[in-house]
Amino acid sequence: MNYKRILFTIVMTVIILVGGRSLIYSTIKEKNSDENYHKGFQTSYRIFSTEMPSQLSFCGENVPINMYYVREGLERELLTNTFWQSSTMLMMKRAYRWFPIIEPILKKNGVPDDFKYLALIESGLMNVVSSANAAGFWQFVKPTGQKYGLEINEEVDERFNIDKATEAACNYLKSNYSMFNNWTLAAASYNMGENGVKRALETQKTNTYFDLYLNEETSRYVYRILALKLIHNTPTKFGYYLRIKDMYPPIPYKTVKVDTTINNLVDFAKTNGINYRILKDFNPWLRTKKLTNKEKKSYEIKIPKPGYDNYDNLFGENADRLFNDSTSVVF
Repeated sequence: MNYKRILFTIVMTVIILVGGRSLIYSTIKEKNSDENYHKGFQTSYRIFSTEMPSQLSFCGENVPINMYYVREGLERELLTNTFWQSSTMLMMKRAYRWFPIIEPILKKNGVPDDFKYLALIESGLMNVVSSANAAGFWQFVKPTGQKYGLEINEEVDERFNIDKATEAACNYLKSNYSMFNNWTLAAASYNMGENGVKRALETQKTNTYFDLYLNEETSRYVYRILALKLIHNTPTKFGYYLRIKDMYPPIPYKTVKVDTTINNLVDFAKTNGINYRILKDFNPWLRTKKLTNKEKKSYEIKIPKPGYDNYDNLFGENADRLFNDSTSVVF
């Protein structure tokens, strides 16, 4: 009896000692783990301020980067867009597809190439509709779009036609430039309206955007354009290492001219070897499943060329190179 009691006592003592030791060890280990974690955070995690340019221009016009409020206004947008990585990365990817369409239209119309970044900040190069019912890449409201020649009705909305909307934006920007003789003010007036900018210049007795005291949105507007221009042109300086094959490639297409009614665009798509989803992707200006066309207008409908369904083949031999860089990527 005594033997059993002694044995029981010994066993329980061992269990308590081992268990207690394990608990102490676990506590120490957990403590060390937390310490190591926080040490790792402190030694490994780094956030750097963005690199500020020593000089900068917009459409060939000087940006007074040494003026404190200009520098700080630009830095705000650089920080916002550099560290909002998902949004900025997606905009860069889309730009690779859409800038090749926008750039030649700007050039043809004598509008500086920098204005492609205006479309980028307006919509992120998506066919979005704002709370004010501004629509498309260039964010035209209906009256302004119609003023500059865009057809906007129940079946057709050319604000969603990248070619025609870019033409309309060129005409709008040139009209503003003729008023101010300054592209930076023309850009600001795209956001605020030409009359609003004109009144601000007159009441504040200045002739430059950078010296104007404006509403929050317009005061940030040109700086946002400049920030996206800097990041897009020198992405690795801001931590973006995107390969060509990471971008969204342009997809070659042909155009089918139509001057009659199309009663069913789903059937029209099938007849042209694609589905309705693809037809809408390439022609978002078609707003319903039919095109009545009572006036017998001539429309151009885009149809992707064969090979559009093989994503990897759309990049070519430079797929492994960095975007906006001449070297190959090795990770």
